[in-house]
Amino acid sequence: MSGSPAAQAEKADRDKPTNIEADTVTVDDKKKIQIFEGNVQLTKGTLIFRADRIVVTQDENGFQRSVSTGTNALPRFRQKREGRDEYIEGEAERIEYDAKTEKTDFYNRAWVKSGMDEVRGQFISYDGKTENYVVTSGPNGTRAKPGSSERVRAVIQPRNTTPSPSTTPAPPQPARSGGLSLKEATTLSPPRKETSE
Repeated sequence: MSGSPAAQAEKADRDKPTNIEADTVTVDDKKKIQIFEGNVQLTKGTLIFRADRIVVTQDENGFQRSVSTGTNALPRFRQKREGRDEYIEGEAERIEYDAKTEKTDFYNRAWVKSGMDEVRGQFISYDGKTENYVVTSGPNGTRAKPGSSERVRAVIQPRNTTPSPSTTPAPPQPARSGGLSLKEATTLSPPRKETSE
């Protein structure tokens, strides 16, 4: 499934520093690898990863790549959508994020939600630059074997063109004039006779 609900990542996140909290960290400066373990939270602007273990590598240009995995719970991802008060979020057994390409790949038992829409599959690739998803029923971007029970599943909410009750304007109130007012009649008058000319 390609081109599912569009959801552009918050552009300001690119220029934000990466902050990481964990129980332990192992750093290899020579190879530019950092391994964070134990209740890890990686934050970069509105971008947040939570996992049992996150391995961060950095290329020669300073771009970071992270791999989040979990044993106690599935790793989670969350990021604010550009120009909206909505988030894109997801989880999987392994989540790989590349800061250079702004791609996030979800491997095995993958789930991604954008607003009220959501997709599930064995592999989901989300591109923050092009605002597209690719969802497959098999691992690593493949299709499940024939006869497999693995299927891509999606819930896409309708886009209403009518305003919701909270945004429907209130009906206009009758104008108040200074000298006229209506009074309740206490008796009924007989019907008026029509005259023909």
